[in-house]
Amino acid sequence: MDLPGTIARPVDHELVIKKSRFLAHLAPARSVAEADAVIARLRKELWDARHHCVAMVLGTRADQARSSDDGEPSGTAGVPMLEVLRHRGLTDLVAVVTRYFGGVKLGAGGLVRAYSGAVAAALDEAAATGVLLRRELLLETEVPVPHADAGRIDNLLRDWASTHGSVMEPPAYDAVAQLRLLVPKDQVETLVADVAAASAGTLVPVVGDARVVDVPVPASPARRP
Repeated sequence: MDLPGTIARPVDHELVIKKSRFLAHLAPARSVAEADAVIARLRKELWDARHHCVAMVLGTRADQARSSDDGEPSGTAGVPMLEVLRHRGLTDLVAVVTRYFGGVKLGAGGLVRAYSGAVAAALDEAAATGVLLRRELLLETEVPVPHADAGRIDNLLRDWASTHGSVMEPPAYDAVAQLRLLVPKDQVETLVADVAAASAGTLVPVVGDARVVDVPVPASPARRP
């Protein structure tokens, strides 16, 4: 199941077009209240700006969206910004583009290009700096291991996870060590076989519930404008 991604932390980018400054700010937001708090903070910090245009996408499946032109001609800011977020397959974030007018009118087409371009450039920067996260549905998996073997199996599982799209979680220690990781469904059989091979068949992973997990996307070169 393909899920929309998100961002790990805020990103800022400035675009200057015909003396107008477009300050794009992207921030993670898991709810309308979180997004509104970001918008309110920027309005307060950048109180002297003419426009604070907004686009937000929320929900695990990106099923909530909202936009605002904030005084720009209808359809020239918020919706184009929103389309960029949707095209990039992102959710649980808010984009605010603050405009300082430079004295030269850009026209409707120019505004659409400026506002969408500011968001796109900020997302390119996010990709180039490793801020993007992809979301995957992974299975909670535990491997019960005697304490004497925990160090060796832990190292093996960490190496395995790094090459099989999986994520290690902190272990739990009780009568035995519970080594925990999150595993794609199509890799479970491989995990079971590899753990059996490493333990002469004495260890068996226990598969639990599925969970949506944010996984860092490796940094990539920024796109050309």
